Amino acid sequence: MRDDVQDYYGKRLSGSGDLQTNACCDQTPPDYLKPLLARLHDEVISRYYGCGLVAPAALSGARILDLGCGSGRDVYLLSALVGEQGSVVGVDMTGEQLEVARRHQDFHRDQFGHSHSNVAFFEGYIEELDQLDLQPGSFDVVVSNCVINLSTDKAKVISDVKRLLKPGGEFYFSDVYADRRVPESLTRDPMLYGECLSGALYWNDFLTLSKHCGFADPRLVESRRLTIDNPAIEARLGDIRFYSATYRLFNLDGLEPACEDYGQAVIYKGTVEEQPHGFMLDGHHYLPTGKVFPVCGNTWRMLAESRFHSHFDYIGDFSTHYGIFQDCGVSLPFEDTQSSSSGGSCC
Repeated sequence: MRDDVQDYYGKRLSGSGDLQTNACCDQTPPDYLKPLLARLHDEVISRYYGCGLVAPAALSGARILDLGCGSGRDVYLLSALVGEQGSVVGVDMTGEQLEVARRHQDFHRDQFGHSHSNVAFFEGYIEELDQLDLQPGSFDVVVSNCVINLSTDKAKVISDVKRLLKPGGEFYFSDVYADRRVPESLTRDPMLYGECLSGALYWNDFLTLSKHCGFADPRLVESRRLTIDNPAIEARLGDIRFYSATYRLFNLDGLEPACEDYGQAVIYKGTVEEQPHGFMLDGHHYLPTGKVFPVCGNTWRMLAESRFHSHFDYIGDFSTHYGIFQDCGVSLPFEDTQSSSSGGSCC
């Protein structure tokens, strides 16, 4: 299947218009990114295949790895965001795509006013990152855009990402997920696989796999239903529903499996340039600027032990445990008609 995917993206597709479904179609970017996207080379844009936006906040000076970088659209967008003091490395298995990316390296250096190019490209498989010249613990952020579903060894990819991230670094990526396990008969279809559908993980299997690989508390940032928009393919897929979803996984050892309450809170200073009025950590955590916001121990650590540390003030510590946060998806399993509780909710 890996050879089929390589052939699909290297030879059968000459541009995004050749795709048979809308699974690998991008969403509307936020306003602050539109001027940067407008400066990317037309050929790089035309060979782009992605299902989301992998440009998290606060990237200045960061070292980023892009898995399945293709023609380099996200690499070059991120190169502008990290600035000349940062760097972006792209990895892809398709030589034809990398040829496009490398051809426009000087163009983008000039576009963003860098004295030297801050990007590099490696040809290789994302299941074999350990065979590339990539140092463990050397990346602040790893991204991928609609690529993990194409991998034939997803556990290896996620494990290697954790190995390559610095402590407190994050895996921030968009991909396609299914609402159930895709039948084996469909997973053997090269076209459905290449269209980012039949290789998609069942969402609950993805959460289990992430935790097994050391990412204990995956956070869903956003999601949307994919409509496919191809009646013949929809008929073959039956009742399976597919979603584009963006997750962030922090490389923090010792995160707890549930939302535990230690009486902690944070105050967002409003200092992340892209988010002055409030900070969006994930789909359940929007932290308004200047507000005391109660958080669980895991959320506290995701902010305090990552590149976001300086953008928050912190209240409390881990000295006292108050149990599970109320309304956080996990509750006390025992009946207790005499108890009552009140307070904020982290999730």
